[in-house]
Amino acid sequence: MTPRLADQVAVVTGAARGVGRATAVALAAAGADVLVTDLCRDIDRCPYPMGTADQLDETARRCREHGGRVITAIADVRNPADARAAVRTAIDELGRVDILVNNAGMVAPGGRPAHEFSEEEWLLVTDVNLHGPWRFAKAVLPHMVRRRSGSIVNVASTGGLVAFPAFAPYVAAKHGLIGLTKALAADYGPHGIRVNAVCPTSVHDDPALDGTMLGAVAAVLGSSVQAYEQLTVQYHPLGSLVDAEDVAAACVWLASDESRRITGTAVPIDSGFTVK
Repeated sequence: MTPRLADQVAVVTGAARGVGRATAVALAAAGADVLVTDLCRDIDRCPYPMGTADQLDETARRCREHGGRVITAIADVRNPADARAAVRTAIDELGRVDILVNNAGMVAPGGRPAHEFSEEEWLLVTDVNLHGPWRFAKAVLPHMVRRRSGSIVNVASTGGLVAFPAFAPYVAAKHGLIGLTKALAADYGPHGIRVNAVCPTSVHDDPALDGTMLGAVAAVLGSSVQAYEQLTVQYHPLGSLVDAEDVAAACVWLASDESRRITGTAVPIDSGFTVK
């Protein structure tokens, strides 16, 4: 059964491209009104470009094709004021927030052992991947508590369930994000609010979604995308990586009443990567 989100309002961070775009469009296709947000500028010390304002507008355009209301907001998840402003815009213009998908994240700086990261690099990766979701949750939770309803979906990673070498800041942050997911589920379940995480493995870069993450990881490791995929796919029992739409479908399901008795979980979307 396809989840339906008619009369629901969702906020999606990191929505300019890739998994964020796929998730925003999937929510809109399920009937939700959507606020899509992204940084829309590059970050010092990040070795690959961030999503752009034009890409965020393209996400919004694709969401509007499904007939719902869609607005955009430029926000830096490292800035509490930006998180509050984005949530306030959604409430003021769309009426409320029922769903928050914390998708914004970054995988690099990476590609080397833990002691070789600078203080600034470590704090950057953990700030975006762990503190950013907390800031957006902090901004939206008082509203959800008043309404005694809401669903938060945090986009973690298989790197939040198992460790892999050369990306210690990312692995630490994503493990922390799963811990945050469980803590929020415990705190806010009595208020009717569910909090879950999805844990994707490597996601194919889909040109239609302007996806770049797999290429960024490969480049950090000094590899081509093709060589990196050939190397990693052997660790996936299903024999493939995953698509952004696979992650988006899980986010929509966790946001919907189809999963109304599920909270505090971390769902692997990983072709079996974490089974052993």
